[in-house]
Amino acid sequence: MDVIERYLEAVAAQLPTEDREDIVAELRDLILSRVEAREEELGRALTDDEKEAILHEIGHPLVVAARYRKGPDSLIGPELFPYWLFGAKAGLIVIAAVQALGLLVHVLGAPADFGRAISQAFHGFFSGALTLLGALTLAGAIMEHYGIKPAWLTKWRVRDLSAFGLADPAKWGASMAGSDKAKAEWLPKGAKVWGVRAEAPRVAEVLWSIVFSGIFLLWWMGVIRFEGLGQFTLRSGEVAVAAAPIWASLYGVILAWVVAGMAVDAIALARGGADRITWALRIPLAGAAVWIVWRLFDAGWWFTLSQGEQVARVVGGPADRIGTELLRALRLEGRGLEETAVTLGSVLSWVLVIAMIGYGFSIVQNLWRIATTRDR
Repeated sequence: MDVIERYLEAVAAQLPTEDREDIVAELRDLILSRVEAREEELGRALTDDEKEAILHEIGHPLVVAARYRKGPDSLIGPELFPYWLFGAKAGLIVIAAVQALGLLVHVLGAPADFGRAISQAFHGFFSGALTLLGALTLAGAIMEHYGIKPAWLTKWRVRDLSAFGLADPAKWGASMAGSDKAKAEWLPKGAKVWGVRAEAPRVAEVLWSIVFSGIFLLWWMGVIRFEGLGQFTLRSGEVAVAAAPIWASLYGVILAWVVAGMAVDAIALARGGADRITWALRIPLAGAAVWIVWRLFDAGWWFTLSQGEQVARVVGGPADRIGTELLRALRLEGRGLEETAVTLGSVLSWVLVIAMIGYGFSIVQNLWRIATTRDR
């Protein structure tokens, strides 16, 4: 087959069937006119190599066919690419943060499996990154091919732009650094990070809250498990820990409370920090937390410890364990199963009391902020 015909066949294979014949005919005329002009200049017929040089000047068959193809000439066009890039950067940062936090939890729970935890973290990051990039690319290609233009491409508000700081690694670092001295040490000399203010809750704090809540939610739903939470070791041997019935009765309430908290954090993130709306939403959230903690406190029975045939309940609440009982329990020698249950009951009683006080203070604090803070 002549090199020109072979070239035209390669181009035709990339063209739609309804337009193929006309385009190939037009392209053949262009090529033959160049060949004839070159032959007149040289005074002889061209060799195959010289014809191929002319075809190289015209372009690769894939590139030439793309010039005649209808529709977009790229998978993701210049209008959509900035949105694709933002989604990729933000998603990769969040995936990295989740995997890093999961690695920390695994290492603390099972230090002996450090190597396996590292391997799982890398595998989770790369598999999550590939899934994210593939999903973003597929969505962008579909929108580009069919000319889909969501409202957020043209209808956007300046007050909604704070969430785009999610894709700025420097903002994460500066937010977590906290003090000006730490920021100066973390950031390159002369660098400036926009949108990080001391008086507003930092973006990283909201992000970490979402990450921690998400991990707790997955654990609470049984999607992930942490080895070692259901048992611990005393001098006398292994002790198994079983939850009391109160946890099962509050399962749905706690699940809804965590989801609501993540929703409020997402709203705060989208609005660039705390404002009157997020403060107002946190008030019923803190009230629900006070009720949940009180239900736990009032139940008075939280866990059951078992070691062989011995069984001991971790109990507390308003009836006892509040006062000097904690100090007495911490002085107990021998650390048998019963003594351990007494200590845990005393500690948990005080933890629940402090939690109720803290959530109550959060309600007052948010009410005070709403009453005294002007809109920014």
